[in-house]
Amino acid sequence: MRSGRRVLDEPTDLPEGEEVEVLVPEGDELSPEERARLDAALELSMAQAREGKLVDGEGVIRELLSRA
Repeated sequence: MRSGRRVLDEPTDLPEGEEVEVLVPEGDELSPEERARLDAALELSMAQAREGKLVDGEGVIRELLSRA
């Protein structure tokens, strides 16, 4: 925090002065091992997104519904 404002420690595309809502979870129910696996999966997903390797969510849902 600086002057009562949250300072991000990672780059962001938010414009200077943009207001955001910060939600703090009441408790982390993940074990340290589960948290590490989740963090690794999120990092991989973000890397794939940066590389343009995205999957259309609506297409996935249509495919899943067609199997029902």
